Amino acid sequence: QVQLVESGGGLVQAGGSLRLSCAYSGIAFSIKAMGWYRQAPGKQRELVASITSKGITNYADFVKGRFTVSRDNAKNTVDLQMNSLKPEDTAVYYCNNLGGSAPWGQGTQVTVSS
Repeated sequence: QVQLVESGGGLVQAGGSLRLSCAYSGIAFSIKAMGWYRQAPGKQRELVASITSKGITNYADFVKGRFTVSRDNAKNTVDLQMNSLKPEDTAVYYCNNLGGSAPWGQGTQVTVSS
């Protein structure tokens, strides 16, 4: 059974930075493409960034140049470095397999004040 635990969220002013971390427990982490997702109030969950097992990354247009996703296959973790944060980045952030096939964790709240 896969378990995902996100951490690192908080309250930050616009222009600030946060680093989110996701701990993955379960088999075969190193071969899975992983994604960071977010869900703002009243909106659907959306994919923010992804990283393949070999470290190839992809970003949604609205975070390109500001967010960086990375992974450590030895530690079973996936991080999301978020810079130049905007109020519209406010959301609960989640990690999951790319495609969202694992049980969702509780997420971590990111709030960006203007």
